[in-house]
Amino acid sequence: MSNKLKFGAGAVVLIFAAASALTGCSSDDSSNSSSGATSTSAAASAAGSGPARNPYLAADKFAVTHLDPAQSDSFPDEVPRGTFHIDPTQMQRVPTGPVSIMTLASPSPDYMWISSSSGPRYVDVSNGGFKEVASMDAPGVQPISPQQLDQVLNQQFTDTGQIESAIAQDWGGANWQRIANGIYGMVDKDNHFYFINQDAVLFVFGLKNKDKPADGIEIIAQKDFKPLLSTSVTSLGIPETIVGADMTYDGHLVVLASRALYVLNRDLTGEPQQIRIGDDETVSNSMAVDADGGIYFASDKVMRKAVWKNGKLSTDEADGGWASPYDFGRQPPAVKFGIGTGSTPTLMGYGKDSDELVVITDGSDHMKLVAFWRNKIPDGFQQKPDTKSNRIADQIQVTAGLDNPPEFIQSEQSVVVNGYGAFVVQNIGAGGSPDRLVDVLANGPVAEPPHGMQRFEWDPQAHKWNSAWTRGDVVSTSMVPAVSTGSGIVFVNGYSKADGWEVTGLDWKTGETVHRTIFGQTNLGNGAYAIVEAFPNGDLLFNSIGGPFRAKIGK
Repeated sequence: MSNKLKFGAGAVVLIFAAASALTGCSSDDSSNSSSGATSTSAAASAAGSGPARNPYLAADKFAVTHLDPAQSDSFPDEVPRGTFHIDPTQMQRVPTGPVSIMTLASPSPDYMWISSSSGPRYVDVSNGGFKEVASMDAPGVQPISPQQLDQVLNQQFTDTGQIESAIAQDWGGANWQRIANGIYGMVDKDNHFYFINQDAVLFVFGLKNKDKPADGIEIIAQKDFKPLLSTSVTSLGIPETIVGADMTYDGHLVVLASRALYVLNRDLTGEPQQIRIGDDETVSNSMAVDADGGIYFASDKVMRKAVWKNGKLSTDEADGGWASPYDFGRQPPAVKFGIGTGSTPTLMGYGKDSDELVVITDGSDHMKLVAFWRNKIPDGFQQKPDTKSNRIADQIQVTAGLDNPPEFIQSEQSVVVNGYGAFVVQNIGAGGSPDRLVDVLANGPVAEPPHGMQRFEWDPQAHKWNSAWTRGDVVSTSMVPAVSTGSGIVFVNGYSKADGWEVTGLDWKTGETVHRTIFGQTNLGNGAYAIVEAFPNGDLLFNSIGGPFRAKIGK
């Protein structure tokens, strides 16, 4: 893999030799890691201390999809630099899926929940291990057995027709509604796991015996949201459904639907308060929540802030609510859902001296990175040219380092945020199937995978974005990137004909390739729509299409 970097104006350039960056954990790698971490810390300091811990969640990190209430996709655990060869078939794996969006923290560091399209799994991660101790298939979901899962994943496909046949025959079909089971879940402080199925039913799972997890998992509570939803078809061609769940900082459950937002008691009792949006809009991603009751969510046309305060859900400007249109476009042929943003909104900037923003990528064919003022618009701020409202602090074109731009530069991933830095990937490959799972399996091994990514830096003095660097040569297929703030490395999951599937780590400050965990040609190296995670000892927690496994690369 070459190191074709392009640095934007204002970027601090520190070039590492490609050979030393990729030859393992040498002393040079250690010094590189230090300088990356130092710059990362400085950027984070300038933007404030980051999101406050929500006391009603199981942990500071990994208790919600996109890792924290701000949906930052950032974690503190340090991951070593260098090149590592891992055979996923030899790693400790919990076979489940075909989508296992992430492995969620429990209140105990010894255990985690797996949120997969089949249902919850409970895993012992103590002492460097990764062992399933309890499982339950989600009601209303036709589970795929480990044997059926591997029957497909053990094949080496040469065309999309083979993939379509394998999914139909061995998985009973797996369209995008099915693989949406359990995508946006969370775990609360009482170790209750909130899980949404494709039929708009929210389940709360818990352990039958908190002191003996092997006794199994049970349903603590459940609520059918279908009676609250519109029966009209959304722009995605399906009825309204539930998109995600999160928690306010005073312990109330927030549930986001395609066209509505609900707040209710976290034990699911009582009638929820709700806000509805227009029938010409649809929401396909989850939400961010702040410590002051702000709830941020984006339809395919409008970015919104609702406020939960003093037991009342409001969008009134007097309460701090707002709505801003943004640019949208066409439905891309692969991976992405809908005409608007592919991003769950991400918060950036904390404290009275910081620019407090919420960021997404928009729906333009060639997307832009868009920052909205999430609280008060600064006095004297003038609306930027070509933006749709004064609420938009700035927007900037994403080139992803591509000299000959394809028809679409778009993303189905949220923006990775660290300090005032933001990182985005280009997800649209050469494939294109109504069944997005076909795209996910095809992009790379069968079809030309999508290339390109870019990091930006927010300038709080000028209130504007600057490009820091681009990498048009690096592949990111469908997995959500994440940044190790401790190591100063942002991780993506991609494919090459030469090496197969891998996790590629780019230095946050410079964009240089400083980490590669190479999985080879096995489909278990494909992180289908999931997110990159890590353990405190430096091992990668890889949420594979065949179920999560522990990639033992730690020091």
